[in-house]
Amino acid sequence: MLSDEDRRALLVIARDAVTSAAERRRYALPQDLSPALRAPGAAFVTCKTRDGDLRGCIGQVAAVAPLADTVAKMAEAASQRDPRFAPVRRDELQGLRLEVSVMTDPVPIPPDEVTVGVHGLVVERGPARGLLLPQVPVEHHWDRETFLAHTCLKAGLRPDAWREPGTVLLGFTAEVFGEAD
Repeated sequence: MLSDEDRRALLVIARDAVTSAAERRRYALPQDLSPALRAPGAAFVTCKTRDGDLRGCIGQVAAVAPLADTVAKMAEAASQRDPRFAPVRRDELQGLRLEVSVMTDPVPIPPDEVTVGVHGLVVERGPARGLLLPQVPVEHHWDRETFLAHTCLKAGLRPDAWREPGTVLLGFTAEVFGEAD
């Protein structure tokens, strides 16, 4: 669990990274990071409009870099390189709301143990891979099977691929917080 101070610091890092990218400036992390923010961490950063529409979401599933660095890089990527959206422009910054999801390591999970609102999911089958964060099924009012189906669809698989041998289902939890909190 992150402290409230660490959460605030990560949101500032995400905002500064997005702003720097939109203004075509180089971003540098603050030097006075807590031990929790210097420790390796996996995270996703989600950009939404003031109305709640998705504007970008990219993350790192493996904890290979310091959490603060991961959040900065994923914020920049979510705002500039999500292939579903045009890059965020400077004139959009005011209306943008950022959300950070700090993830646990994904581990194998049986489908009947998936809990909507608690678990995020990764579905893998061969080279296909799809991931949905724990907040997604809650926002869309999905039940477990709908969540599993949509994670398969995100991977480019049939919606019932989670039932088939050879499909790997991984679950994770996330500490989710945002500027709107």
